[in-house]
This record gives sequence, structure tokens and C-alpha cells, in this order.
Amino acid sequence: MDKKIIYLDNGDTTRIDDETLEYMLEFYKTSYGNPVSLHNLGMEADEHLSSARKIIADSINAEPEEIIFTSGATESNNTAINGVAGFLKNKGNHIIISSIEHSSVKAVADRLKNDGYKVDQIKVDTEGFLDIEDFKNKFKVTTILVSIIYANYEIGTIQNIEEIGKICREKGVLFHTDAAQAFGKLKIDVKKENIDLMTINAHKNHGPKGIGALYLKKGVRLKKLMEGGSHEFGLRAGTENLPAIMGFAKSAEIAYRDFDKNNAKLVSLRDRLIEGLLKIDHVTLNGSKGGNLSKRLPHNVDITFHYIEGEAILMHLSLRGICVSSGSACSSKTLEPSHVLTAIGLKHEQAHGSIRFTLSKFNTEEEIDEVIRNVKEVVEILRSMSSFIPEEHSELVNKNVKPFYKNKNEEE
Repeated sequence: MDKKIIYLDNGDTTRIDDETLEYMLEFYKTSYGNPVSLHNLGMEADEHLSSARKIIADSINAEPEEIIFTSGATESNNTAINGVAGFLKNKGNHIIISSIEHSSVKAVADRLKNDGYKVDQIKVDTEGFLDIEDFKNKFKVTTILVSIIYANYEIGTIQNIEEIGKICREKGVLFHTDAAQAFGKLKIDVKKENIDLMTINAHKNHGPKGIGALYLKKGVRLKKLMEGGSHEFGLRAGTENLPAIMGFAKSAEIAYRDFDKNNAKLVSLRDRLIEGLLKIDHVTLNGSKGGNLSKRLPHNVDITFHYIEGEAILMHLSLRGICVSSGSACSSKTLEPSHVLTAIGLKHEQAHGSIRFTLSKFNTEEEIDEVIRNVKEVVEILRSMSSFIPEEHSELVNKNVKPFYKNKNEEE
């Protein structure tokens, strides 16, 4: 019998919603026209494309013509930053980002430095909140763009985007935010929050992979990165992926239709998990905490388990059917710790001992309790074998603990 999987890596990607998947099938089977074609199926597809654009726009208080569909958050971030930098290169060459941006922002900024642009990274405090005074002091007459992540993908901290946007507006500088983790989990108002460009996508929110969007405020100009046809208001050539776009719109519609119910459930599960894990000795909750839990993504829990390796925890939990992610850059095949965790003050060994648990509406209280129980067991097993535990905490080493796994050929 197959082992039951408990999936707590929804910050990486999510299971597609059944309602969304069923809806998408129509656009693969029957309504499959190209939106630029002039025959009936093409015109029908164009109408569907327009309706999807309006649904996405309405969900963030934007206008339909301000939504540019892309292949996902990475493309949207690249398009926003490279596009502004290219269009405004004669006006200035200074860009501001935070020290906890996603790699699809950070790497673009790093590459632009090689092209002669100046990039400042704003520091954050120990919970991951932007240092506003440091931010204000970094503006120059040559500043052309600010890119600050809306809610961090690793530690869950939600920035005060309205305040950041207001400062940018007062300075006359364009403001971009990567809201890939926030979209569908938080209510976003691009007008109220003074946002000029914003990245969103579908697969973090029970929609299909390979589809996202860039909100581009009316009047903001970009250097086009891709030549070809006149698709997406002339900004992104290539036939639109209509089934994925319709799935994106449906997943957004579902998320905001069921917003209060889903978020109440997520917060309850999140807090239950935090409470259970913090009962383990020598663990730390990373990101916003205590009185700032309301400024944390409703589905995010990031924990450092001191004196053991996060990858070891991940692998042990995976053997038990529990899917999580670690706080080091193991996915990139490097030994470097997460730049997000070091930015909030964690030492390398602490960052390497961190695990991110990200929940979804499909999780249950029973699953959370099962995860807590298994994590406690795994931590005890790993600490019994750890060489990192200092002498003053030798009580953590229980030499009587034995791994719970059996060889698959052994009899139960």
C-alpha cells in the first residue's frame, strides 16, 4: 500500500485545485482557438482571454489593460527590472532592492551591476522587516527603480508595501514588488499601495505551472525584451497559453471567493504547527513572530533546529512521507546557506539547520499533529548522532534513540 503523503511545501508549488483543472480542460478540448485568429474559435478565445485578464485585474484593483501575461514569476521579475533599466538608462542607473529578494530579482540586479548599473541592497531586521530609514537614505538623483518583495518566500514576513510605495511615489521613482507568494493569500490593492509594477503567478495558489503576470501601471514604459507579434499589448510576443491563463484566472477567482474561510483555516493550522514545534528544545521561529504574527503569511512556518542539519531533517521526513523544504540552497547544488536567513542575522550553521513548512487549504489538523510528532522523533534521532551539540547541552544527546526505519526487506 502506498504511503500517505503529507505535503507541506506549498511555498514551492501547490496541487492544482480540482475545479480549476476541470475548467482548464475545456480550453484544451473544445475552446482551443488562437486569440489572434479571425475565425469563430479565434474570436471566442480572444473573448476568454479578455475575461481572464479582467478577473486577474479585478483581484488587485487594476485595469485589464495593465495585466501582461507571462510564463511565471521569474519572467515577470526579469521583465520588470530589465525593462525599466533598459527604458530609463538615459535617466539614471541606480536600483534599490532588499537583501531578502528572490533569486529572480537578486540575480538580475547582480547582472545589471556588470552592465554599469549601481545596486543598493537595503538591510532588514531580525524578523525580516525592511529598515525604512536605511531605505530612505539610499535614494539618489539617479535612482530609477525600487524592487522590494511583498512577502518573503522563505520566512513569510509581509512588508509594509503601502508605506514603501508612498515613499517611492514621493521620490518620483518606480516601485516594483514581487508578490508571487502574497497573491491569493493577501488582499492586494495596487492603487492604494502605490505599486507601479507587480509580479504574480498561479502555481503558488493552486493554479497551473508556467503562467504568471506582470501588473504594469498605465503610463509606465518598458524596454521590450522579446520581439515578434503584437501579443500582450506589444510587450510580449508569442501565442498566449490560453488553457493556463484560464486556469490562472479560475484559481484567482477561487482564492478570493473563499479568501476568509481559507485564511482562517491556514492561520489556525500555522499557529498549531508553530506551537507544537516550539515545544522542542533549542528551536527558533524565523521571520515575523510574537505580536507580529499578523504580518506573516498565513501558511508559512520557518524553524531553525539548532545543532543538526536541515537537509538531514528533510530527508528523514521525506522517508516518512512528509514533504518540506530546507533553509540552505541545496536545490542549486551549492553549500551556501540561504541569503534570506543570513540577512536576518543567522549564522551559517543555523541557516543550514532551518526547515520551511508551508501549508495549504488541503491540509488538516490531523496532518499537522502527525508532522509535529514526526519532527520531534527525527530531531531526537539526529541529535543523538550529532557532533555539533556543545557540551553544555549534552542532555540533547539520547544514545538510546534508534532510527525508526527498517530495511524494506525486513519483516514488520
